[in-house]
Amino acid sequence: MDPAPSFAPLPDEDPAYRVFLDSLDYLPPTDVERIRAAYAFAARAHAQQKRMSGEPYITHPLAVAGAVVEWRMDGVAVAAALLHDVLEDTGTTKRELSDRFGKEVAELVDGLSKLDKMEFASYQEAQAENFRKMLMAMARDLRVVLIKLADRQHNLQTMAALRPDKRRRIANETLEIYAPIALRLGLNKLYREMQDTCFRLVHPYRAGILAKAMNAARGNRSELLTSIQEAIIGKLAAAGLDADVFGREKSLYSIYRKMRDKHLSFSQVLDIYGFRVVVANVPTCYLALGALHSLYKPVPGKFKDYIAIPKANGYQSLHTTLIGPYGTPVEVQVRTHDMHHVAQEGIAAHWLYKDIEDSGADLQIKTHKWLQSLLEMQTSDSAEFFENVKIDLFPDEVYVFTPKGKIMAMPRGATVVDFAYAVHTDVGNHCSAARINHELVPLRTELKNGDLVEIVTASQAAPNPAWLNYVKTGRARSKIRHFLRTMQNEESSRLGERLLRQELLTLGVVPISIPAEAWEQMVKASGYRSLEDVYTDIGLGKRLPSVVARRLLAREELKPDVPSNMTLAIHGTEGMAIQLARCCQPIPGDPIIGSIRKGSGLVIHTHDCPTIRKSRSTEPQKWIDVEWEPEEGKLFDIRIKVEVKNRRGVLAQVASAIAEAGSNIEHVAMDTDPERLFTLLHFTIQVAHRTHLAAVMRGMRHIPEVTRIVRERGGEA
Repeated sequence: MDPAPSFAPLPDEDPAYRVFLDSLDYLPPTDVERIRAAYAFAARAHAQQKRMSGEPYITHPLAVAGAVVEWRMDGVAVAAALLHDVLEDTGTTKRELSDRFGKEVAELVDGLSKLDKMEFASYQEAQAENFRKMLMAMARDLRVVLIKLADRQHNLQTMAALRPDKRRRIANETLEIYAPIALRLGLNKLYREMQDTCFRLVHPYRAGILAKAMNAARGNRSELLTSIQEAIIGKLAAAGLDADVFGREKSLYSIYRKMRDKHLSFSQVLDIYGFRVVVANVPTCYLALGALHSLYKPVPGKFKDYIAIPKANGYQSLHTTLIGPYGTPVEVQVRTHDMHHVAQEGIAAHWLYKDIEDSGADLQIKTHKWLQSLLEMQTSDSAEFFENVKIDLFPDEVYVFTPKGKIMAMPRGATVVDFAYAVHTDVGNHCSAARINHELVPLRTELKNGDLVEIVTASQAAPNPAWLNYVKTGRARSKIRHFLRTMQNEESSRLGERLLRQELLTLGVVPISIPAEAWEQMVKASGYRSLEDVYTDIGLGKRLPSVVARRLLAREELKPDVPSNMTLAIHGTEGMAIQLARCCQPIPGDPIIGSIRKGSGLVIHTHDCPTIRKSRSTEPQKWIDVEWEPEEGKLFDIRIKVEVKNRRGVLAQVASAIAEAGSNIEHVAMDTDPERLFTLLHFTIQVAHRTHLAAVMRGMRHIPEVTRIVRERGGEA
């Protein structure tokens, strides 16, 4: 419990402040006193400041606090709302706030303050870092985000004095980040208000035209709307059900977005009528649904039960689409009074309506889990983290089942790999196969509503960089990148050590003969934390081993002997640190050469690869001699071109010969021309080494229809 604060005398009271004080009747007197003191402190701190509109600055914190009071939040949150800009815009310190108003208020205000005192390379980086700080504060205390949303909404409403480009930037940022957060927290009313306000700021002309069309359409639609509403009320009354029925109008922005995304005209969007039916309890919801389906025919596949399976933000309702009079589509939502409160106010309903304490607590638990999952996606790159969170804010969801029957909500378009990472990071990292509804499926398969998903793991399995091309969730993306980055660093460190060791031996120096002090001095002088970091940068191609070796020897004052032209031995199975070039696809037995490429490590080419001829002559220092070291069991991809006579069944004969030689066919394509006497077949096959490839080619040459076989390199034969 914070110590009782010492309160300062109040400034002159204006009418808006008196109205604000009257709205605090739900709070205990001690909280009201704290709030009065917070207002006095904020008014003095902002006394010399004005908003862009020319109004005194204190009008903004007062409006934000008023919105917080509408949600019936506690005294600490209201005080923090009044003080939310004093750390950022005045000389006040966090310690001063803590001493005057208690630690809880100071922590909330600190979570709301931007990181203005830090310098960032760009606006985007500053935005990403500010957002990260706000998320961390949200995870500790949900009140931070509610105050932040109230702050953003008031700023949007009072931006007339700002430059048009700044207005658009802030509005677009709100549509991308803050409006989806409001929706994710179930604050539907605030979500719609934010969207409409931003729409008017970004596209004022379009918003004006749509608003006029809406007003005109209201009069034209009122008769049909009234008749449908009366029919629904009459049917529910006849069934003995007590219900509130009211029309549901689309927001301006939702109409605009539907017209834009689905290429519909205004009249097509407005042709759908919406109603809400609010009843006393859950059983009555299903009775009301039955009555509605007997009044108008339901559209198959358009029924959704969000009561049995609530949305992730706590939203619950029955949704159905009916065919009304004259074939008019009628959308109806059926819910209880408690569900209606949560649907409108979301997490804020926890403070607003004390009679829904249980569902409010459940919603808080869900929200806290969501915030924790966002924090798990943190990376050293703020912009990457920001993008991952933006992906996760889109609300469209599918609901799938685990083998034990647990329901999991996934974003629409999520794949099996996304599901694996949602279960646990280790399950994702070791995912090797999957079954959907008991059938084996590829890992890139998208999930559908009601799928039963089972992940098959293997201890030796590891994330594949190709997964990044199709995963949808920020969590999966960040975990895959983290694993690949860690693995690449480990493999690059091992490669870098081998490259530096080889360079030292080439210079005639045995690495073990160099004293430990010389290594330490070299690491320190290069600005690294450890020798492993030096190895990693060499393996990634960021530093040349020859430069590091000479610097090390210069420090030790050792005279390098005559180079012994040693070569580096590789298996070709080392992982990400050593890559086999796709242009020439080298295999064991081929004469090979290696190139250190920045960020990619060691890339292996064949000696006669046409794509490297120019580089080898102009940049010889980037190339090192490498040779194959025998290793059993590994297969390598290779491309071959086979010219055959146009005969029926020739492709099957060639494929059979490849299989008999112990090779797999990865891909096949052909140049088809029925008029030609010959056809070119392009194969990608897997072989163990050069001798194996020769055996495959020998087997194909025995086929009479085969006239020519060529290995393809670098786009040339």
